[in-house]
Amino acid sequence: MPQLTGIHHVKFPVSDLAASRAWYEQVFGFEVTMEFPDEQGVVRGLAGFAPGLGDVGLALRENPAAAAGIQGFDPVSFGIADKAAAEQWAAHLDTLGIDHSPVIDATIGWILVFHDPDGTEIHLYSFAAHGTDQTGRKGYGRTTTPA
Repeated sequence: MPQLTGIHHVKFPVSDLAASRAWYEQVFGFEVTMEFPDEQGVVRGLAGFAPGLGDVGLALRENPAAAAGIQGFDPVSFGIADKAAAEQWAAHLDTLGIDHSPVIDATIGWILVFHDPDGTEIHLYSFAAHGTDQTGRKGYGRTTTPA
């Protein structure tokens, strides 16, 4: 079987490219390195990088129908170190006036949840585990045995 080598980029559909660009720049430090104009020369997409994502690119594509279709859904979880990092992100979002969840003890680690301007749910999930077995908790994951 051929092997994957990682994630190349993550692309979010947005309804207002300028507003979303400003939001992702403010929240994540998004740095645009490419623009994608349509046939009339109107820029409909942006790509670049955000600190902490390494070589994984971040892209925004103007597509109001797709943005509405994933409203309230979390297509990706961005990794953070631990509970302290989740608390730092919560403070950062507070300074920006962005509503967010409290720091949550998720299935494995800690998570912070908030929404972009189109209502796409953004998860910041810790790589550090909290060590609590959430198996019996409704709505939480449980381990499986490989076949």
